[in-house]
Amino acid sequence: MKKKGGRAEIKIEKSSPILDMGHWMLPRRELLKRMAEGLVAGTLGTKWLNLSAQENSEANLENEPFWEQIKKQFPIRPNLIMMNSANLCPTHYGVLETLFGLTRNLEGDVSFQNRAKFREEKANARSLLAQYVGADPEEIAIIRNTSEGNNIIVNGLELGKGDEVVIWDENHPSNYAAWDVRARRQGFSVKKVPTPEGPITPENLRRHFIGALTPSTRILAVSHVSNVSGLTLPIKALCLECRSREILTLVDGAQSLGALSLDLHDMACDFYTGSLHKWPMGPKETGLVYVRHGLAERVWPSLVSVGYEAAETQGAQKFETLGQRSDPTIAAIGPTIEFHNAISKSIIEARLRFIVQRLRDGISLIPGASILTPPDPSMSAGVLVFSLSGIGGRQAFEALYHGYGIAAAPAGINDGIRLSPHIFNTTSDVELVLSALTEVAAGKLLSN
Repeated sequence: MKKKGGRAEIKIEKSSPILDMGHWMLPRRELLKRMAEGLVAGTLGTKWLNLSAQENSEANLENEPFWEQIKKQFPIRPNLIMMNSANLCPTHYGVLETLFGLTRNLEGDVSFQNRAKFREEKANARSLLAQYVGADPEEIAIIRNTSEGNNIIVNGLELGKGDEVVIWDENHPSNYAAWDVRARRQGFSVKKVPTPEGPITPENLRRHFIGALTPSTRILAVSHVSNVSGLTLPIKALCLECRSREILTLVDGAQSLGALSLDLHDMACDFYTGSLHKWPMGPKETGLVYVRHGLAERVWPSLVSVGYEAAETQGAQKFETLGQRSDPTIAAIGPTIEFHNAISKSIIEARLRFIVQRLRDGISLIPGASILTPPDPSMSAGVLVFSLSGIGGRQAFEALYHGYGIAAAPAGINDGIRLSPHIFNTTSDVELVLSALTEVAAGKLLSN
């Protein structure tokens, strides 16, 4: 550092990876090739990931050197631990390099001719997404988030007086309040099903929700995994039963997309929504809505803009005419899914469950801790909700971040805390979180 004009001037070498933007100007295919080989600063490369993931099978989930390398692919600040995946995930360098590089390219030439390449990028993103979730490309619309996807279905179905919509009382507002708002306009009824009390099993849950259906029910709209309790519903069983009764199903997948290994055709849902900036660790403000074959014509679009006439007969794509979008952001969906595929969906889910179980085991030993999320893997996923006796959830949430650098979330359902880790968390992170929780439970920092 040297003084210049009375101010401190920091000199950064040209070779610094922060400023070395030369690869941004590479042709798209060359950039992807370099990323795959790990030649772009900060990226491991999908070839390395594929090889290492094969060695790091589900039977070897404690291979911490591998997961430490995964963590290094994210620009998480030192001394911070991110366990808020249920709300927002950091994205990795592979996605960032694509996003930044294509944004720079676009800003240098916003002509129709230069932007034409993004049609191929979007088609590639749709194809990868469809394969990733077990669907066909024409069943996938690339939208902005889960809330938008839910509202497309909520406001698009033909419903009126005498019709009934059945929802879970743990749904997100976009799949809860949105139904109430529309019902006030068009006169159908909304039945809210509470989580049953007492011991819960998948079969009890299935019977509980099926028991709420009536001859007037037109759609069952539920979260796959609750963002407030972490409870996971027996979603395939519910969807199959509803299909046998000709009742539509809307599954809010905000807490399952990117966390669980999905096959939407096997799930048998009619509609599924999700955000790519949560568990998929993708670019911000990207998501999807899945519309099963043959159902797009039963859903009116909420927005109609340029390109609708051509998209109207293209299945779910008719829900994508949302006006001007960020083309580089959509293109960055490609490396998002490639990253998951390189590690494999099953290994990501298994590692996530491994980390959650380590947290659960440690929290259960903290005096005064009470865990709300069921321990049964068939009724839980990546969301862990618990409370600390005598300590409010928001108070603990603030203490964890300001005192220990741990990003969590308050859980209103039990005035508790929600942890939602991911593959960028290591067992060392888990130990630090458990140590912090033990101190917070004992009252440390709460008066600061």
